[in-house]
Amino acid sequence: MGTIVSFHAHPDDESVGSAGTLARAAAAGHRVVLVFATRGELGEPVPGVLAPGEQLAVRRSAECYESAAAIGAKRVEFLGYTDSGMIGEPSNDAPYCFWQADVEHAAKRLAVILDEEEPDILTVYDDNGGYGHPDHIQVHRVGRRAGELSAVPVVVQGTINRDWMTRGIRGMADNGDLPEGWEPPNREAPTFGKPESEITHRVDAVDFVEQKKASMRAHASQIAPDHFLIAMPDPMFAMGMGTEFYIVDPPPNPAAVPELFEELFIPMR
Repeated sequence: MGTIVSFHAHPDDESVGSAGTLARAAAAGHRVVLVFATRGELGEPVPGVLAPGEQLAVRRSAECYESAAAIGAKRVEFLGYTDSGMIGEPSNDAPYCFWQADVEHAAKRLAVILDEEEPDILTVYDDNGGYGHPDHIQVHRVGRRAGELSAVPVVVQGTINRDWMTRGIRGMADNGDLPEGWEPPNREAPTFGKPESEITHRVDAVDFVEQKKASMRAHASQIAPDHFLIAMPDPMFAMGMGTEFYIVDPPPNPAAVPELFEELFIPMR
């Protein structure tokens, strides 16, 4: 059996972007490991969720373990950096935030875990970090370098398929399924996801959407029960969230492609 290490910026990032992939791997008997760069201290908690005096970082750390259980992950680690906040905020300049971390040093921290696990696959984000968040961009930089240091056979970049999302939103609008007043993300922004032409692989995780939804629910401090994604009817959730997209660049050595990669990742072309 193989091992997949999934590297993320904040608690709950794993649930939306790659939980289906990880749950599918775990269900097939592979080892799944979650690594978080930060504990998400600067997230906006759902109103009323935190107890008086409860620290958001502590709550979000605990939620990672509940999410891991839902996915089937066997290990959770934190690199120890602080949340950098959204791009352009003063928190980007904090000396211990992930955005300010030296890439080589941070990569060596991650490489310690990779050397222990000897994974077949490491998941990171695309070079825009999915939507331009500085910590997500740093996951791309640090993760790619750590993969080099530890000679991970395949490093895959999780991304948002702009064209897939546009088609889905258009279909929901035509059917009258969009929530009243809901504002879709700016899919034209250059930092938002990638066009389908740049995406190399997908993972079919339709059979694992319940695990994905359970992972999302585990992050109750960030995702309310009435959140648009959670509140979707099951068939709509499966259609919209049951496929996860990746960029694999460079491609793995054809002579040494891990079986886990071939089992999970379907070429787009």
